[in-house]
Amino acid sequence: MANKYSDDELVGLVKSPGWGLVNEKDSGGPTGTLEDVLKANHQKLQSGETPGLIRQLETFIELDMLQIEKLWRYLGLPV
Repeated sequence: MANKYSDDELVGLVKSPGWGLVNEKDSGGPTGTLEDVLKANHQKLQSGETPGLIRQLETFIELDMLQIEKLWRYLGLPV
């Protein structure tokens, strides 16, 4: 896996395209901006499902759950 982004770098990438939500069944989850994918992942959490991995499609950088939760807080989503 490529280098991970810092928290500040991730906040700067929230509006950037090229991100995807990877679910356990296949890699055909939602894609779009990091914000779009974070919100789709948060909806999974709110509906009782396990949140999936978020991947930057071009570089295959994955965000771990701690990074995802920090970004949910940044977007004002309840954790």
